Amino acid sequence: MSNLSAFLSQNVVKVENEKHVVSNRFLDLNKKPIKWEIKAVTSQEDEELRKSCTKRLPIPGKKNQFTNETDFNKYAGLLAVKCTVYPNLNDAELQDSYGVMGADALLKKMLLPGEYADYLEFVQKINGFEQSFEEKVEEAKN
Repeated sequence: MSNLSAFLSQNVVKVENEKHVVSNRFLDLNKKPIKWEIKAVTSQEDEELRKSCTKRLPIPGKKNQFTNETDFNKYAGLLAVKCTVYPNLNDAELQDSYGVMGADALLKKMLLPGEYADYLEFVQKINGFEQSFEEKVEEAKN
């Protein structure tokens, strides 16, 4: 019989926040790139994010039948925001400096397209996704 105590919350190895240079454009006083702090989310938080990015759409030609469609770009952006500990993307002064409202809009404004794509991929890996969402979407299309 297995030892169930290994599965008790207090015995599980906690996932540590990671520090990562997201862009070489954000420099400290010594002209060195600043590391961002990123955390993993729980499965419950992830499910809430997915639900917020999912719409019920009617199936054409089938009365009272619906299908769910998830906006994966929106989901990946919101996941990145939720996982970002530092910098604080909800800081009003930071948002004002970029002329945006909202953490998701700020992240997209702060980063170049390639940096943003790399960051989304890094966030997905921290959360245990082996394959990026873009790869999964492409795989599902084929």
